[in-house]
Amino acid sequence: MGSGTWSTNVYGAAASYRAASGTSAFDYSDRVTTTAPRHTWTAHPSLDPKGLSTRESRDSDEHPTSLAVSVIFDVTGSMRSVPRVLQTKLPELFGLLLRKGYVEHPQILFGAVGDATCDRVPLQLGQFESDNRMDDDLGNILLEGGGGGQMTESYELALYAMARHTSLDCHEKRGRRGYLFLIGDEMPYGKVKAREIRAVFGDDVHDDIPVATILAEVRQKFDVYFIVPAGAAHVGNTAVLGTWRKLLGQNVIELDDLAAVCETIALTIGLGEEAIDLAAGLDDLADIGSDAGDAVGKALATLSRGRGTVAQSSVPLIDTAADAGANGTTRL
Repeated sequence: MGSGTWSTNVYGAAASYRAASGTSAFDYSDRVTTTAPRHTWTAHPSLDPKGLSTRESRDSDEHPTSLAVSVIFDVTGSMRSVPRVLQTKLPELFGLLLRKGYVEHPQILFGAVGDATCDRVPLQLGQFESDNRMDDDLGNILLEGGGGGQMTESYELALYAMARHTSLDCHEKRGRRGYLFLIGDEMPYGKVKAREIRAVFGDDVHDDIPVATILAEVRQKFDVYFIVPAGAAHVGNTAVLGTWRKLLGQNVIELDDLAAVCETIALTIGLGEEAIDLAAGLDDLADIGSDAGDAVGKALATLSRGRGTVAQSSVPLIDTAADAGANGTTRL
């Protein structure tokens, strides 16, 4: 995966066709959730992690310096509106990454998490793509809208997938980490449960993995961010924010405007790649006609002070109260 080039014209043509035919960008989810009994719901075959080997982000003649970017969002409860917003803003995301020169060869994977304790489809994972196939992956996500109502969802299963089922040329060839953005409003469970790994992936795993341990593995490959968008049920919840800040330090982003999520992701990458400072990024937003500047500037103000040419210090990984694992350290 990862061949081809993103085209806003292709994106626009697909959107026009859907509008003319009366179909949704999330046609798979709409058809499944309106016509099939809940107990029969399954992930689209292209996104089903059962039997997953590896999601690869690879260099090629076309993309000689690929950079892996994973965007995985909670689709429980009110959060299931997030992918619909993301889908409409893909041109802005690519416009900033490519036309403004933040990243020359991004390859983006979209995925979704639910709750493995009660949902039919607790994890969905696309491929790393450089072209409009990522729009297809996004549109194939089942927006289950479930969850258990206890302020925890299975983000740790997404971390497990990124740690043990991805292979990135940016990391393996050039020692550069990719980017992982989790978008949600709840806490992870304290450990990746072996029984859920077996059920979701089919992996032969028999010991639970503390969330801090799997996060330390992920951070060998990815800079990890957690975005809490406006409109989510638990925005501002101190327990949720405190848990993620113990795990990720400054890489927890509170966003006042859900519609600004793509711009926030793009500028975060631009800052991480030292392609811009925050002021230059906000100028870029204005240049493309985006009205997200105020929300993005507020969300990234603290983050930007620790990026760019400023030396990074290590941030301790502190387990949640439910974790049984030891603390560790890794850099941002």
